[in-house]
Amino acid sequence: MQPPAFIAFTGVDRADLLPGLIALSARYPIEWGLLVDPDRSGDPLFPDFDTRQALLSGVGLRWAAHVCGATARAIVATPDTAVADIAGVQRVQVNHSFAGSDTHQTAATARFGRRHGVRTVLQCKSDFPADTGVDWLYDVSFGTGICPDRWPALAADGPFCGYSGGIGPDTVSDVLRAIAAPPGALYWIDMESQIRSDGLLDLAKCEMVCRAVYGDRVQS
Repeated sequence: MQPPAFIAFTGVDRADLLPGLIALSARYPIEWGLLVDPDRSGDPLFPDFDTRQALLSGVGLRWAAHVCGATARAIVATPDTAVADIAGVQRVQVNHSFAGSDTHQTAATARFGRRHGVRTVLQCKSDFPADTGVDWLYDVSFGTGICPDRWPALAADGPFCGYSGGIGPDTVSDVLRAIAAPPGALYWIDMESQIRSDGLLDLAKCEMVCRAVYGDRVQS
């Protein structure tokens, strides 16, 4: 079973998590995800500007901004003028629609990423598109914790792709067996709802996922 290149834990919501994020990232390959929507700043799952800045100050962390709402729609419509608070992240996932992306929206998302020096990600709900201008996340759950009934295959020479939907401590091993990635394949897995307790990110659950995927590791 080929493990993912890294695990994306989405929905980091509190600055007091920072020491734990750093400690876990020293042991496992992790991308931490921040949900960004100016219209929802400060809501559950959407940390405000000051919280994001505190989190992004952490040394040795890999970050992705998951941009939602009107900002995401602006990116796919007018990538040259769209404004998004993405400073300090390495990837930007553009959650502009539940319906997927057409060729224009895909090209616009790639262009936005190039303008800002980041890799961009779009979601898909069926087989992975062939377009390598962006990374692709298979996602039929959209944060609801629903596990799909199929996992699309990875193309040997296709784009960088990931999987999401109902993945957590209790399901990740079965999901990886179902994905059945071939030896040497590069991909990632993403999760949000199944790594929370009482609505808040639970680092103990994140560690359980890491151990299930990569085994026990100590800080080097």
